[in-house]
Amino acid sequence: MADEIKTAIEESAVGPRRASGDSGSVEQHPLPDQIAADRYVAARTASRKKGLGIKLLKIVAPGSI
Repeated sequence: MADEIKTAIEESAVGPRRASGDSGSVEQHPLPDQIAADRYVAARTASRKKGLGIKLLKIVAPGSI
């Protein structure tokens, strides 16, 4: 699903905002709405990953050993 939305956002960014022809007219969603959708999908993907997102390290000075 995330790939589909990402692909749709990329195609929408490349295409025109409004198009009209013999069969009718088409207008895409505003860019801020597309960005919000992309951030939502990224947040959902990040929340499903394992781990807490925090990495603990023990730092030892090289001359103190």
